[in-house]
Amino acid sequence: MKCKYHPKREAKYFCASCNAPLCEECAEEGEDGKYYCFQCAMLHSISEVGTSIQDKRAEVREKKAVKKKQWGPFQYFVIISSVLILVMWGVIIFGGQPAPPRKIDFAKKGRVLLFMVDGAIKRYAHYEGNKYPEKLSNLVPKYLSLRKDQLFYLEKLSYQRDPRIGYRLSVASPKAGEMNVVLTPKGIEYTQPSSGGA
Repeated sequence: MKCKYHPKREAKYFCASCNAPLCEECAEEGEDGKYYCFQCAMLHSISEVGTSIQDKRAEVREKKAVKKKQWGPFQYFVIISSVLILVMWGVIIFGGQPAPPRKIDFAKKGRVLLFMVDGAIKRYAHYEGNKYPEKLSNLVPKYLSLRKDQLFYLEKLSYQRDPRIGYRLSVASPKAGEMNVVLTPKGIEYTQPSSGGA
């Protein structure tokens, strides 16, 4: 049987919640020793957080019944942290799209665009079966939040698929004297600037 998320890989586990077949990379072991898919693992951890919040609230109520006491910084910290964790998981589960773009002048901030596109390529590979896009415009709008009138920004980047390492992404024309940053799935490489800066 093949993995639900990687159809070319053999399934070694089954999700304890949804019974989906999973390869070793997709299976996440829970604290109870069972294996879960990514989504069920998040839901499982959220339910554990919710249970711990209820337990904390019960303890606070018991303490108040025994002795009236004002809330201290620790109680506020627990509540705020729990809310932030729940909001974060909600964004991860339900907000698969990147945040709306801020008004950034990519003509002046080429490296900001470079790292933004690199993140989009990695999301593309994760959700498209470890494949990399033929061209950068394939990332829009699902993985990279750009409008059609902003696609010209992608021309400022140099993108090549590399059969050995996956891909190479860099700024097409770095500034004179500036170190050129090349992003790959293996990490960041730096190349010396050429004398003309192009």
